[in-house]
Amino acid sequence: MNKKIKAALISVFYKDGLENIIKKLDAQGVTLYSTGGTQKFIESQGLSCVPVESLTTYPSILGGRVKTLHPSVFGGILGRRDHETDIKEMEQYHIPEIDLVIVDLYPFEETVASTTDDQAIIEKIDVGGPSMIRGAAKNHKHVAVIASKTEYGWFENLLDEQNGETTLAQRRRMAAKAFEVCAHYDVAIAEYFNPGQPEYFLSSVPGPKVLRYGENPHQSASFYGDLSSLFEQLNGKELSYNNLVDVDAAVQLMNEFTTTGQQATVFAIIKHTNVCGVARRKTLKEAWDSALAGDPESAFGGVLACNAPVDKATAEAISEIFFEVLIAPSFDEDALVILRSKKNRILLRQKTQLPAAKQFKSLLNGVLVQQADEGNFAEWKEAGGRESTPSEKEDLVFANLVCKHLKSNAIALIKNGQLVGKGCGQTSRIDSLRQAVEKARQFNFNLEGAVLASDAFFPFNDCVQIAHAAGVTAFIQPGGSIRDKDSIDYCVQNKLVMVITGLRHFKH
Repeated sequence: MNKKIKAALISVFYKDGLENIIKKLDAQGVTLYSTGGTQKFIESQGLSCVPVESLTTYPSILGGRVKTLHPSVFGGILGRRDHETDIKEMEQYHIPEIDLVIVDLYPFEETVASTTDDQAIIEKIDVGGPSMIRGAAKNHKHVAVIASKTEYGWFENLLDEQNGETTLAQRRRMAAKAFEVCAHYDVAIAEYFNPGQPEYFLSSVPGPKVLRYGENPHQSASFYGDLSSLFEQLNGKELSYNNLVDVDAAVQLMNEFTTTGQQATVFAIIKHTNVCGVARRKTLKEAWDSALAGDPESAFGGVLACNAPVDKATAEAISEIFFEVLIAPSFDEDALVILRSKKNRILLRQKTQLPAAKQFKSLLNGVLVQQADEGNFAEWKEAGGRESTPSEKEDLVFANLVCKHLKSNAIALIKNGQLVGKGCGQTSRIDSLRQAVEKARQFNFNLEGAVLASDAFFPFNDCVQIAHAAGVTAFIQPGGSIRDKDSIDYCVQNKLVMVITGLRHFKH
């Protein structure tokens, strides 16, 4: 059912992009109703406009809080043109039919982001706007609604192509968009008022982007979010689903080296969300060389991340292998020339740190929500046969951060600021340890004097025995096993370092 737009109610906070639409509506003979700043804007374009106050017979009152909340406005929006009773009542009370509503919402989220003034934030809770949008969307059989300036371009083309007519399918599409706008707005307000434990799972993330495919080619996928606030993409193809997952893992890891006092230059290689190589060194090139040496096989096709500007020497070294993504705080121009030689290489300049946030996961017809795993250790309890040396402590701190970002069960072997062996995703801790030791041997690392981090407690003393036999001299783990004493006693007897942190780092 096509409907010709004859009357439009326009009241928007953002005027940019509106000029062409109101001129086209006026040229098509549409009566424009408006109020406040939008009315002044329309009139400034040399167009005639009917003040909403002429319908309501009331001025804007209560500091602008009440302008359009009136039966003469909402009757024109909600009146059903195919209901005889509605038509008679509209005629009786001199309510004009409104065929188009262009209304946006007060910038609530922007205000929350820019101030902590509670009263200023509350004043940006729109009441009339959502009511008009919802009313028009509900009555989409007869009324078209535009609830966001992101729809202006599409609607302007529609006015040109259909000379001010809309189809029912188009109005239903507009209604769906309008309800989404209102839902997102309401979630933002609810989250502001209840940042703790809401009764409902509330999350609304705009900006959908359809991905090439999901985790596998037969799976469809989309990403919701604003990557441009975190990164500037300097080269390469679009990020895939798996790229995004690994980029997140890489950024989470590198976050540790700006938030926990670990200020050394660090380079990391991520594969399937696990760290397969990482090192801290004085220069970025040295950090890259050591990270790659930790597992040069797994590095192929990985996601790379560092916490220092990428220079030419490092770029030349990196370019010798195939990788998917490189994330850095900045790139020297001569480094970019080298790195851009492969058109599909994704180069991301990270603009800001990823803020700590709640994490959630969909499962079992519901959603799990948890606080992010922040921090490295809750305590530093030297419980072994001797105190750690300064160099051992530095390695233990680093090892525990690396281990935190491996899938459980996780073991990380660090020597002189370099990951020399790791075991992850195993169903028993001792299997992860065996995997870590075998990795170190595969690439000819001498484990004498290495340190070991475990993401959870040692259920028995077999892990410290095997690691000790391989050359490990210092351990860090959260503790908490009823048999902690077994591992501690072994370390005491063999003059090994054992640090208890009191903070477990499971990652599933």
